[in-house]
Amino acid sequence: MKKTISLLIFDDVEVMDFAGPFEVFSVTNELHDYEYFDIKVVAKNKVPVISKNRLSINPDLSISDIKESDILIIPGGDGTRLVLEDSEVLNWIHIISQNAELTLSICSGSLILAKAGLLNGMKATTHHEVFETLASISPNTQIERGVRFVDNGKIITSAGISAGIDMSLHVISRLYGEQVSKATSTYMEYAANK
Repeated sequence: MKKTISLLIFDDVEVMDFAGPFEVFSVTNELHDYEYFDIKVVAKNKVPVISKNRLSINPDLSISDIKESDILIIPGGDGTRLVLEDSEVLNWIHIISQNAELTLSICSGSLILAKAGLLNGMKATTHHEVFETLASISPNTQIERGVRFVDNGKIITSAGISAGIDMSLHVISRLYGEQVSKATSTYMEYAANK
């Protein structure tokens, strides 16, 4: 049965934060006759989102269209500042994550998870420039520095930008085995960091 993936985007999102994981899950899907995932790019509203460095992205759905998801992916970037103040988006993340099999963050997306109350008492990582911000939002989160990602079981956080690719390949390995993950990274010509 296909797993549903909801990949949140927002204005000033870091491009590789969402595009890296999107590519990993999409390539895995493609290599297996599109039987593994139903991937949806989601925004607060179904209108074009302007990423960092001005790439325009068209979401498939708005958050109001998504009531549940097997995998929730929260990228980072400068736009996280506005998301941290958006109670509607934070509440949606909190609700969707409760029944999700996995909730993933990339880069400063961990700040959003922390603000949504999802990192309490957990280990986490983030972009090296926002370790202190993460600590201030969630003081009881144990911050791991110098790692590509931290796997808490249901919640996985990655370090900055390209680390989201490593985390996503790790998730593929968890879900479908090391050979499937290796086939994906080989197709992408990507040497994963652990």
